[in-house]
Amino acid sequence: MEKLAIVILNWNGAAMMRQYLPTVLEYSRGEATVYVADNASTDDSLELLRRDFPEVQLIVLDKNWGFAEGYNKALRQVDAEYYLLLNSDIEVTPHWLSPLIRFMDTHQDVAACQPKLLSIYNKVAFEYAGASGGYLDRYGYPFCRGRIFDTVEHDGGQYDDVADILWATGAALMIRACDYWACGGLDGRFFAHNEEIDLCWRLRIRGRRVVCLPQSHVYHVGGGTLPKSNPMKTFLNFRNNLTMLYKCLPDSELRHVMRWRWALDYLAAWEMLLLKRNLGDFLAVYRARRAFRRWRHQFEADRQSIQASRQQSSVPERRSFSLLWQYYVRGRHFFSDLPQ
Repeated sequence: MEKLAIVILNWNGAAMMRQYLPTVLEYSRGEATVYVADNASTDDSLELLRRDFPEVQLIVLDKNWGFAEGYNKALRQVDAEYYLLLNSDIEVTPHWLSPLIRFMDTHQDVAACQPKLLSIYNKVAFEYAGASGGYLDRYGYPFCRGRIFDTVEHDGGQYDDVADILWATGAALMIRACDYWACGGLDGRFFAHNEEIDLCWRLRIRGRRVVCLPQSHVYHVGGGTLPKSNPMKTFLNFRNNLTMLYKCLPDSELRHVMRWRWALDYLAAWEMLLLKRNLGDFLAVYRARRAFRRWRHQFEADRQSIQASRQQSSVPERRSFSLLWQYYVRGRHFFSDLPQ
């Protein structure tokens, strides 16, 4: 068994790998084996890997399984103590693995961790997709140390302490293989978006810790698969977030939260249409709500299993306030301004 396997899931990402894979190989040598799992790319990804990066272990999947199931299928072919799920658009830094490995080796109660995520375009700013560790508010809205909605902070070391978080970014997620499979891995039905939040929330429900280790930092391009305004991204985010809530919310909160989300989602949809003139995202929210209603029954057994695994009535990193209220009404745009 290997100590650490870095697994990059690729779909038509030849340009990103050509640019960023060399740093992964250089700064991970001697500490990890690098794998690339290819999700049936139609560009020259496979040719590039075989020609220019022969030291990379290649896993060829038969079709585009998406982020979630693609990783499940790839990781079944990897025998390692730790997995590190890494996006192809990540630039790593010297010695980035050492703090992660050292902390996981000495904290057996920690299931997963992430480095600090900074922007490749502005290296003194956090990156949207994970910043310095992720949380949820009462109604399922994700936010980070360093990023709330579209407000992204500059990194001045204000979040450089090791912190327990609810979710670690899927852009650079290190996880114990035993924990990954004990809670069923990523939910392949999600295809993409919210799958790492769902996984980490299930880990926290089981009493396992998730942490951010800012002593390690990487730079992320972000938005490499779907642009932020893409209606498909909106659809997946809304559908999967609702499904995650249905699976993971405790019985005492399920009905209340889902009623509020019904109202908030339709309010968001009309705001997209009337204020942003975005018909595509407006329709995507309606389609997501409909899709959730249609497939919710598929997750009844998942919900029962997750609730049966619950080690504590609530997870402290899921905060009790409304992020919408704090941000839009109270004007609290920075993580440090939020109720602690």
